[in-house]
Amino acid sequence: MSQGYTPAQTYQPGSMPPQVIIQTTTTTNVVPIGSEPSRVQCPSCHAEILTNVKRTPTGRTHCWALILCLFLCWPCVCVPYCVDSCQNAEHSCPNCGCYIGTYEN
Repeated sequence: MSQGYTPAQTYQPGSMPPQVIIQTTTTTNVVPIGSEPSRVQCPSCHAEILTNVKRTPTGRTHCWALILCLFLCWPCVCVPYCVDSCQNAEHSCPNCGCYIGTYEN
């Protein structure tokens, strides 16, 4: 009696061998930042830093300036551009200049 066996997997010349897919997941530490400089660890240089904050006007800032202009308060049009609560706060690392995040008002 000859013993026959059935291979679990057969490889045919010219066909693709089986592929193994390795999936890795990474988690990022989300650090809450506010409108003022925040103490965080930089994701780029890994130093404990106090972020630099740069204020940038938003669409809402321009909208308030337009409303002031339309209601004949044109001398006050620059006020939304001077008030921090009408602008976004962009945080960056003072060591390496890496972008940390934006706090939107």
